[in-house]
Amino acid sequence: MSKLLSITEYVNGITSENISVLSKAITLIESRKVEHQELASQLIETILPFSGKSMRIGITGVPGVGKSTFIDAFGIHLINEHKKVAVLAIDPSSSISKGSILGDKTRMENLSVHPKAFIRPTASGGSLGGVTYKTKETILLCEAAGFDSIIVETVGVGQSETEVNSITDFFLLLMLTGAGDELQGIKRGIMEMADGIVITKADGNNINKAKSARAEFANALHFFPPSESGWIPEVKTCSAIEKTGMEDVLTMIDKYHRHTLKNGFFHEKRKNQNLISFQKLLDEQLKKQFLSSQQIKNQITELNQKVEQGIISPYGAVKSINWS
Repeated sequence: MSKLLSITEYVNGITSENISVLSKAITLIESRKVEHQELASQLIETILPFSGKSMRIGITGVPGVGKSTFIDAFGIHLINEHKKVAVLAIDPSSSISKGSILGDKTRMENLSVHPKAFIRPTASGGSLGGVTYKTKETILLCEAAGFDSIIVETVGVGQSETEVNSITDFFLLLMLTGAGDELQGIKRGIMEMADGIVITKADGNNINKAKSARAEFANALHFFPPSESGWIPEVKTCSAIEKTGMEDVLTMIDKYHRHTLKNGFFHEKRKNQNLISFQKLLDEQLKKQFLSSQQIKNQITELNQKVEQGIISPYGAVKSINWS
């Protein structure tokens, strides 16, 4: 890391929309060093009053759906509507592959060079708090830096979708045409989480197929139980290449925002998200402290061998631990 700044320097830099300082602050909160984590905690507490004024949008989709291309086009549309856009990309395999943000960033060729946009990978596996913790802190920093539209992009369909849904306000699912086949390849739970579905690549010879897919998805959504928000998910089509349908997507998100603000669900969801983050961090901190005991470490080492050899069951091994 470069030279650490003081809390005042971080806060002043972030709130004055200094991207260099914002980037340094995000690097700070992603650090695993104890002294950095302590400073990061102070920074988040200090920056908290300046945050919370953005629309947080989670975006996911099946492989090949064109997430990066869509975000590039949609992000530019938001900017044209006088918004400032931050894109946070999550790669749950980044502990091995080091992430795919460079590939994403090159595909977001318009957004990546725009002065009112900011693209950043977020910390993933292996760090305290995991994806949700680091990404949520990054969201707070970006909000304090004046970004009023935060897009959190996931990679593929998997566990990261659940985590992203727990830190965003609107969850957008991107799908391809051929809805009948695609419905077989996506988890029902992710469909149920979606606040909106967009059929991408609705251009050229694919326009009629996209319309058909929209009808199939809209029909499928009717079989799902009502959402807690009272919102009925909508299905739209778009073409990121031709820049069509972006206004429809934004209108859908704005409509959801107004609906959930009116019935109180918007703020209630954020409160619940804060509690979820607290509970996860508490569990991880308790686990970390528990495993720091040398006595516990010795017991676990011995039990690992017994479980591996089939001498004792995993359940029996846990029950046999002396927790005192």
